[in-house]
Amino acid sequence: MKSLLVKIAKCTVCAAGLPLGVRPVVAASPRSRIVIIGQAPGRKVHASGVPWHDQSGETLRDWLGVTAEQFYDPNLFALVPMGFCYPGTGAYGDLPPRPECAPLWHEALLALMTDVRLTLLIGQYAQSRYLGDSAAPTLTENVGAYRSHLPRFLPLPHPSPRNRIWLKRNRWFETDLIPILRTLVTRCLC
Repeated sequence: MKSLLVKIAKCTVCAAGLPLGVRPVVAASPRSRIVIIGQAPGRKVHASGVPWHDQSGETLRDWLGVTAEQFYDPNLFALVPMGFCYPGTGAYGDLPPRPECAPLWHEALLALMTDVRLTLLIGQYAQSRYLGDSAAPTLTENVGAYRSHLPRFLPLPHPSPRNRIWLKRNRWFETDLIPILRTLVTRCLC
């Protein structure tokens, strides 16, 4: 695992297309119990080099019911984005994750994790890749059908402040799914 993480840290495959340059952000251990597959680092995460070290990360940790200490323990959580570097900003927020990373690195990373109990698929990019043919046309449908993807996967919306409208329209997520998510996380970490 250490040598693979070093290779990822030195990756320059998509360097020409990155406005702030290369800075892969990922955390994992062979003993990770929960894998969080997100989208791509934002500008703040790119600057710090720490996955989910922003407001979205605070919201995600709240959803999970875990402390920052637990969240950043790679023996508990692997933090694996679809794109490892900040992709830049577009008209409506950050650009999509670079498409090179997941096919290049995910399979090798996941193969080294021998104690994964749950994989959280955050956002449409992770859900499209990992749910495959069972993915619904929309993120809302994927999250709403979470039971059909358990015990292996649990699809979630992105915890970005930009998703406040989605959360207001889908109150069932906080009232119904968050308690289930916290229970699953607690079981996986015990």
